[in-house]
Amino acid sequence: MHKRWNILPFDAVKETALHESLKINTTLCRILVQRGLDDYTKAKAFFRPQLADLHDPFLMKDMDKAVNRIVTAIEQKERIMVFGDYDVDGTTAVACMYQFLCKLHSEVFLEFYIPHRYREGYGVSKAGIDFAAQNNFKLIISLDCGIKSVELIKYAASLGIEFIICDHHLPDFELPSAVAILNPKQKDCNYPYKELCGCGVGFKLITALAQHFGISEEHYFCYLDLVATAIAADIVPMTGENRILAWYGLQQINTNPSPGIKALIKLGGIQKQLNINNVVFVIAPRVNAAGRMDDAKKAVQLFIEKDPAKALEFAEMLHSDNTNRKEADSSITEEALAVIDGDEILMNRKSTVVYKEHWHKGVVGIVASRLTEKYYRPTVVLTRHEDIVTGSARSVAGFNLYEAVHACREYLLAYGGHFAAAGLSMLPMNVEAFSNKFEAEVAATIPAHLLIPEITIDSEISFSAISLGLYKILCQMEPFGPGNMRPIFVATNVMDTGYSKIVKDLHIRFVIKQQDTTFTGIGFNMTDKFALLETKKPLDIVFTIDENEWNGETSLQLKVIDINLSLPRKDGLKHS
Repeated sequence: MHKRWNILPFDAVKETALHESLKINTTLCRILVQRGLDDYTKAKAFFRPQLADLHDPFLMKDMDKAVNRIVTAIEQKERIMVFGDYDVDGTTAVACMYQFLCKLHSEVFLEFYIPHRYREGYGVSKAGIDFAAQNNFKLIISLDCGIKSVELIKYAASLGIEFIICDHHLPDFELPSAVAILNPKQKDCNYPYKELCGCGVGFKLITALAQHFGISEEHYFCYLDLVATAIAADIVPMTGENRILAWYGLQQINTNPSPGIKALIKLGGIQKQLNINNVVFVIAPRVNAAGRMDDAKKAVQLFIEKDPAKALEFAEMLHSDNTNRKEADSSITEEALAVIDGDEILMNRKSTVVYKEHWHKGVVGIVASRLTEKYYRPTVVLTRHEDIVTGSARSVAGFNLYEAVHACREYLLAYGGHFAAAGLSMLPMNVEAFSNKFEAEVAATIPAHLLIPEITIDSEISFSAISLGLYKILCQMEPFGPGNMRPIFVATNVMDTGYSKIVKDLHIRFVIKQQDTTFTGIGFNMTDKFALLETKKPLDIVFTIDENEWNGETSLQLKVIDINLSLPRKDGLKHS
């Protein structure tokens, strides 16, 4: 697939000033300046994050109200329910909060609750509130959900149940009538950092409670492995407090993880030190699979389990769910690809809408992401549950998917989501009408360039500047994530040595040189580009820098993202 290359602009003056201050590679200085780290102090805070730099939790709106209400509940021996969403963010948040409250309050008065994805749906549920009422709970602490549950929290109040909401999703105009709402995205909340995940907001409440009761840091910093897992899985910006929490959380994952995390690492077959990528692609899918395929309650049970043997049993359940998820994901994706490739009308659309009644509801979002990656256009994957068609939608970068779904609301029973993703439901008889309306809306509003994937390139670099020292500093920029992505480079006028080859019929093993410097590299699923190597013409190549271990030896290699024939310099490497 053709891709647009976008090389980020840079400030040469600031780059030079930072180089004089840090005395490190000028290319690295350029990248740091691009990321707002344009002086020594900011760079030091970035490379040497400190837990002492976390903000005072009481700066968050309603934090004092939340702490006071929990203190009252403890003093009066009220029953407290810890309620959370069924994904990684929600289950880790519940596990942290439940374990910490057990240090303050008798377990007799505590319980956690995770709604069933299919019986109850996302967020605060009526079934959960009814369970609380039947079991004499007076306070519910909701984590990673609740900010939009206006009617349900009114219903809870009518049953004598109060709510503390810990959420990070954008609030609507009307807020629920909770005792306290902890959400830095509230318009009148002055908390300095706005991008916490749900588990992060819950962790700030734990920190505030610890300060109130004079509890030392080791009794809540011990949950940082779970907080880091949530930050990674929820793909929130890897900046500010998130970066500090993730940095220390990764240290804990690699040195002293909880029995649950340790069991997931074992089943994931990870032998070396974990990075954030391992958390996203090895740990998170196993946790999410519990809610997708069965009941996410066992994810919380895994995280709170102290016995390693029992933790391994729970992890094996999640591992089994993930195996089933992968099988469903693979078969449904294969079916969906066959439907699209076999339909000329679908192939020529600006959007994709596919529907099969038997597809598993738990994986349609994953399939939508895979189809979006393959065809690069806004995508909706639908399935049927009883008398209702439900589905998930995914967007391409820069296109407001929610607005496109909103424009089709006449055919929908319900919908919700944000710029990049959405969920929706409709009657079966409206599927075709929705599909046509969605296509018309996308075709009328999406700029042509957004249907071509863009690679954002941090900087041009020469092969001669790529060294082990450079790579070691790049590694110190981890953990990577939105706002701090792994640096992507471009090298120009590179020649194939004649030793590059196709491996496993899918990938290219590159052996390429620029002037007197030669590098090997791997380009996954890039065989369609091999013909460019055979031209024996100069190439421009986009890549990240990686390590390769072979026969006990470690060397640098390039992880190739894209290649094109070299352009004249006046064209500015646009490749668009």
